[in-house]
Amino acid sequence: MSKTSKVPLGQKMAFGVGMLANQMFPAAISIFIVVLVQDLGFPGWMWAVVSVGPRLFDAITDPIMGFISDNTKSKWGRRRQYVLIGAIVMGISFVIMWQLFRDNGIDYNFAYFFFWSFVFYLGLTIFSVPYVAMGYEMSDDFHERTNIMAIAQWIGQWAWVIAPWFWVIMYDTGLFETADIAVRELAVYVGIIFALCAMVPAIFIKSKSSVNENYSSLTIQNIGGSLKEIGNGFVEAFKSKPFRKLCISTFFIFNAFNTVAGFTFFIIVYYLFNGDAGEAGIWPTLFGSLGALVTTFLVIPLVAKMSKIMGKKKAFMVSQTISLIGYIMFWFLFVPGKPYMFLFALPFFSFGIGGLFTIMMSMTADVIDLDELNTGKRREGVFGAIYWWMTKFGFAIAGGLTGTILTLVGFDTALEVQPESAITGLRLFFSGLPIVGTLIALYIMHDYDITEERANKIRLELDKRAKAKTHKQTNTFKKETKNEEYPVI
Repeated sequence: MSKTSKVPLGQKMAFGVGMLANQMFPAAISIFIVVLVQDLGFPGWMWAVVSVGPRLFDAITDPIMGFISDNTKSKWGRRRQYVLIGAIVMGISFVIMWQLFRDNGIDYNFAYFFFWSFVFYLGLTIFSVPYVAMGYEMSDDFHERTNIMAIAQWIGQWAWVIAPWFWVIMYDTGLFETADIAVRELAVYVGIIFALCAMVPAIFIKSKSSVNENYSSLTIQNIGGSLKEIGNGFVEAFKSKPFRKLCISTFFIFNAFNTVAGFTFFIIVYYLFNGDAGEAGIWPTLFGSLGALVTTFLVIPLVAKMSKIMGKKKAFMVSQTISLIGYIMFWFLFVPGKPYMFLFALPFFSFGIGGLFTIMMSMTADVIDLDELNTGKRREGVFGAIYWWMTKFGFAIAGGLTGTILTLVGFDTALEVQPESAITGLRLFFSGLPIVGTLIALYIMHDYDITEERANKIRLELDKRAKAKTHKQTNTFKKETKNEEYPVI
């Protein structure tokens, strides 16, 4: 892709539609997975295994995909073809993955879901790594990068507005006899519709040919050397101190949140409504949907504005501090008989995840410039893969911790009424773990040092190098052709 300072709105929107797909699949999984425990009888350890295994595989394949994408020579550029292929694999495997039937038994369903999860996450890797790299390539302007990511996150957040309503559909006996039947059908709609959304960046975002670029070879014969180069690139990229800070901070915030996100349904149903999912009605849905709406219409625009006024680092620090208030409020505002009370915490809570990726993805693009200045290499794919590797690796750990915590606090899916100690334990983790993760991230980021001034200086130096390289190539061409004789026409 050819980089420019300002990017047309249509291109930003196309990137954003891809983000909707990138977030809808994980959002749907976070809702559907409740069925494994609540309706199909998976014990906590099975939840942990199906969460950890495929996501660890995903984390391992991400850097490989980043290397492949960065070094692809094609008339379509480095990214688009992979985004298209990944979208197809992701959509088809998602549909198949959720075709679970009670009559097949827990062990069969566990093995079936486990296998197809690997296929789905392979498709997600093929799609998401080059897709994210597309975003880093779209502009070289400090603030325009934030605008691109803000628009993408704004569109992507609609996944979290829509997905919680699946809870209502799943447990509406007027629509479906059981939730597992509902999930089988809903998965078809999600898989097809959002696979098409995932294809949009591949079709509409412009890319320049990379056929004549001097990239590493991707032939099967030298795959061993390629794997070694992947490892070296991973190590080199992670040596960047600012980049390490972005990765580790995201790891703690995002994955502390994801560890406890699955508890929302159980806390609302078993604490506020004594285990009656039907009586809980739309309250689990409102938690996710209203939170996402607040993120979409308040948090993302406000954080983008804050970033321009006070800088990316301060905007990050302020937004995450606000989220701490929300997590504290949840402890006091989950009140049996008064479920509406927790809604007052949502605007504060939403600043956590809502502000995280808007700022962090923009910061990553700045770090990639610094890496190019230091190494002479342009490695959006590798950096994007490593950043999301940290996220997905943590996500895998989070999935395992979720199941482990359920077991640890004594939550038993076979009981209609859970022990008080189990619900108290879930509530303690729900508020406490994200607070700890956010405080660690704030400490890590307190001395992050890529300011707007420094980023602009880096950009100017890179532009000088690019002009010098072009000038040198032009002079070389002139010398080579100076004495050539041409036929008279």
